[in-house]
Amino acid sequence: MLLIVLAYLGGALTILSPCILPVLPFVFARADQPFVRSGLPLLAGMALTFAIVATLAAVGGGWVTQANQYGRWLAIALLAVFGLTLLLPRFADHLMRPLVSAGNRLSNFAQADGQQVRAGSSFLLGIATGLLWAPCAGPILGLVLTGAALRGASVGTTLLLVAYAAGAATSLAVALLIGGRVFTAMKRSLGAGEWIRRGIGAAMLCGVVAISLGLDTGVLARVSTIATGGLEQKLVDKLSPGAMPANPVAAGGATNAATNEAVNEVANASPHAAGNDAVMTANPIADASASVDSGAMMRTAQGTPGGAAPLPVEGVLPTLNGAVQWLNSPPLTVQDLRGKVVLVDFWTYSCINCLRSLPYVKAWAQKYKDQGLVVIGVHAPEFAFERNVDNVKKAVHDLGVDYPVAIDNNYAIWRALNNQYWPAHYFVDAKGQIRYHHFGEGDYAESEKVIQQLLAEAGHAGASKVALGIAGTSAQGVQAAADNADMQSPETYIGYERAENFASPGGEVQDKAHTYSAPSQPDVNDWGLAGTWKVGAEHATLAAASGRIVYRFHARDLHLVLGPDKDGKPVRFRVSVDGAAPGAAHGTDVAADGSGTVTEQRLYQLVRQTGDVADHTFSIEFLDPGVQAYAFTFG
Repeated sequence: MLLIVLAYLGGALTILSPCILPVLPFVFARADQPFVRSGLPLLAGMALTFAIVATLAAVGGGWVTQANQYGRWLAIALLAVFGLTLLLPRFADHLMRPLVSAGNRLSNFAQADGQQVRAGSSFLLGIATGLLWAPCAGPILGLVLTGAALRGASVGTTLLLVAYAAGAATSLAVALLIGGRVFTAMKRSLGAGEWIRRGIGAAMLCGVVAISLGLDTGVLARVSTIATGGLEQKLVDKLSPGAMPANPVAAGGATNAATNEAVNEVANASPHAAGNDAVMTANPIADASASVDSGAMMRTAQGTPGGAAPLPVEGVLPTLNGAVQWLNSPPLTVQDLRGKVVLVDFWTYSCINCLRSLPYVKAWAQKYKDQGLVVIGVHAPEFAFERNVDNVKKAVHDLGVDYPVAIDNNYAIWRALNNQYWPAHYFVDAKGQIRYHHFGEGDYAESEKVIQQLLAEAGHAGASKVALGIAGTSAQGVQAAADNADMQSPETYIGYERAENFASPGGEVQDKAHTYSAPSQPDVNDWGLAGTWKVGAEHATLAAASGRIVYRFHARDLHLVLGPDKDGKPVRFRVSVDGAAPGAAHGTDVAADGSGTVTEQRLYQLVRQTGDVADHTFSIEFLDPGVQAYAFTFG
């Protein structure tokens, strides 16, 4: 009951958040109609639709998110037509006549000529609004969605989401009642009913544009988390300090911004990994102690197995049915894995942190497969090219991965485990229970001890006698461990959506070809472009031959995620360090004279230094047009 009250209060706070702004015009479009027959059905339809879709999508149903994608665009079209009928009633009347009866009915109930609007039509608009509504996920909604992801669809999950939606509907109802009286008074005193109606129609169209462009789940979501997070946290602490989910996989690893992505996926049906955000704050509902692992792409919070002490139960292994394809294995189910110890490794093939942890995962798969260990690599893409299954197949072959790989292009398994990290390792016992997790690189000995402990519990006593670590030679090339003690350069994205420290004069020009000049005296971690480039949200494309990227860095290794032109034609390049060929400091994808070729979409190691690390200016010149540059990483 406390959680239901908490969810209701969290929903009521939604009205204080900028995330509600895009749907307010749809609500106030009914402000001049009787509340019981117009406003109330609209709010009920909105709340019910959000609760149902969020319940199903939060548990990783890929078919739900795909269906909601079509429903979302249908709702946008419906509300856009409704806005036009308010803004231009005569034009709408001529437009609607030749359309289907549903359109005519929409035009009829959109007219504000004093008719008593039917509750059914308002409920229909409420359903459309509910398909678009993406409330900002602060601590309270984060708690609800985490529980849904871990426990699956249930009456309890739906009740919590209904309570949250009802709280939002209550605050909107109050605003609607007040707004209705204000509009009525204005119409009586000024005779401005027609202009008010047209103004609401224009506001609705602005809301449709904002939602279709993703502003409700982008800029507004980030502002809103800051705006209401403190109030929500006070409610969490005061009303339900002991009622938080005890599962450290969700509570210790989740973040406010990450949970925002989860609810945005419900509304947008366009999931992208939350790891796209490089810096996040720890979830205030978490009671675990947080620590930063330099090898993780995100912030991490976790425990330590502590020798042979009993490992807690952190949850259960969810269904694996969301994978779009399996490599090296037929599709596996939870039932197939019962009686086996399972290691689930979330990775993506251009992620340097994943590549550096891969030798250990491969070694564990070989060492313990005869004793009952099953390693499953869940490939969850970060960049668009990593959704290409042929690219993943080639990477799996080239990297020597021979254990089962689930292609998680829809992030169904990712969401089911409430994961937010690359790499992420989840350790599952023979009963299908998650007993331990680790995010990022490092702590390999502790992770292997967990494998041995879970195998011993399953009756394989000899596992604890196996020597820890990787036998034979150490990892080479991009898979070699990073020099974290002297690495001062962070992962840096080139696409404008996540770019930082861009130092070319004039800044990045979005989505059109522009001629750039390199920064003349960049500071450490400053970078820039030279030549004609088209910078998109995810990557920059060289629009003419002889373009450069310059980066002032401090690290032993420098990598760059690159791809050839859109037709797959190779692109030649030349690397220099401090204006000279790299020589002995060349990476595995570069010759000593600095020459190399981009032949496929992947991570390229361009610099690998020996000796003391210092500040250097890196430059890569592309001799052919069309190259696509995504992100720098260091080691």
